[in-house]
Amino acid sequence: MEKVDMPITGICSFAKYPVCCDISSLNADMAVLGVPYDLGVGFLSGSRLGPRRIREASTQYSRGDRGFYDPELDRTFLGDPWKIMDCGDADIIHGDVAASFENIETSVRAILGRNSTPVVLGGDHSISIPVARALDELPHSLGVIQLDAHLDWSKAPGGQLFGNGSPMRRMSEMPHIGPMVQIGLRGMGSSRKEDFDDARSYGSRLFTASDVRRLGADEIVRVIPPADAYYVTIDIDVFDISLAPGTGSPMPAGLLYQEVAALLREIASAFNVICIDLVEVAPQYDPSTATCRIAAMTLLEFMGHILERRRQQGRTN
Repeated sequence: MEKVDMPITGICSFAKYPVCCDISSLNADMAVLGVPYDLGVGFLSGSRLGPRRIREASTQYSRGDRGFYDPELDRTFLGDPWKIMDCGDADIIHGDVAASFENIETSVRAILGRNSTPVVLGGDHSISIPVARALDELPHSLGVIQLDAHLDWSKAPGGQLFGNGSPMRRMSEMPHIGPMVQIGLRGMGSSRKEDFDDARSYGSRLFTASDVRRLGADEIVRVIPPADAYYVTIDIDVFDISLAPGTGSPMPAGLLYQEVAALLREIASAFNVICIDLVEVAPQYDPSTATCRIAAMTLLEFMGHILERRRQQGRTN
């Protein structure tokens, strides 16, 4: 008799994919890594609970080797022979930013060393700093695409270099990071004018949420600069506050699920995406669990389209 494998049974891994407790033995096309860290938050904390709750929500969408059939595209994604595994969480040392960042970077490097694509569950957005550090041995031309309501180009308020408002500026200081694209920006006072000026001086392509609606996903992605590979970082607050209230800095006038899905589909089709993260889910602010569900489905859709591009190119990674 076929095993039913209901969402409420078994181990609560991401989408009920197999668990790999030892990254040195990892054999997968994509590997999920949780980062339950929110020491970079200056106001509403709680995103340290994001990885666990995203995993829990994702179990309802698990489909195993048969993959996910999309009736709109008439295509099945993430099915056999693709292999996806959940590597658990990076080791976080409470109160110790440097040690925690070192452990995050080490875990991401280990996944890359197994020729697997890291899929990182945050955690606040400062975790993207050690994730980006771990990409320094990848192709020479490495770009970053950020989907976010906020610019995250803050300098160092009070000397704090590693807050969740600074990851994009910190990445711009890394010699291995090339072109940047930031999509979904909005909100009065969400960042200082001088931060926007600095981002533009760096050469970052900036698109507001209104730009996405006016231009559409195709046109936005068409003008993204070429690069050998891209790292895509998704802040859950790119979605409108009505869809994703479970975050520390929810913003009105954000993107709809279909708009984000279209952007990610076009990005996956156009570029070699070698690392992704999704950050800032703080589940305690959303008793409905809708935010965690949107996070899980966003990742699964994006993962599916990344691997579909590889299938079309006849490669496994």
